[in-house]
Amino acid sequence: MLTKFDEKMKKSLNSLINEYSTIRAGRANPHILDKIKVDYYGAPTPLQQVANISVPEARMITIQPWEASLVKPIEKAIMCSDIGINPNNDGKIIRLNFPELTEERRKDLVKDVKKKGESAKVAVRNIRRDANEFLKKQHKASEITEDELKDYEEDVQKMTDKFIKQIDAEIEKKSKEILTV
Repeated sequence: MLTKFDEKMKKSLNSLINEYSTIRAGRANPHILDKIKVDYYGAPTPLQQVANISVPEARMITIQPWEASLVKPIEKAIMCSDIGINPNNDGKIIRLNFPELTEERRKDLVKDVKKKGESAKVAVRNIRRDANEFLKKQHKASEITEDELKDYEEDVQKMTDKFIKQIDAEIEKKSKEILTV
């Protein structure tokens, strides 16, 4: 009965984890390019589908397009994105060099991480509210008893607590990663 609410909470957590993978913490992470689309013969295509992306060094990502004609469109897509890094190219390969993050920038990123974490917690709590409303309707329609209602509400609270704890763990993990120089 409560599995659909569990699934929704899981999706909120996974969404947060995906969002965190796009935050750069000073090291080169190819996932920051996940949302970038390149104009490939008039169709917006994910960067991973038109080029080979690799991380040869801790602070560098190389992008090798499968077609030489794509170097300029890829470069343009990266410059228009919000990753804040200017690409360098030698005609065949595009390099993204990641500068060392300043202390101030790290603190800003941690604030952003916490804000995103709070949003995920709010989403989980909203799902808890929806679940409790659903249970009360079930009780009102005499589909479940008073005791079952209490038991289900307890289960919903335990589920909520579990996901809030996981979100806190993700916030802590990402904050530590960002603050590690």
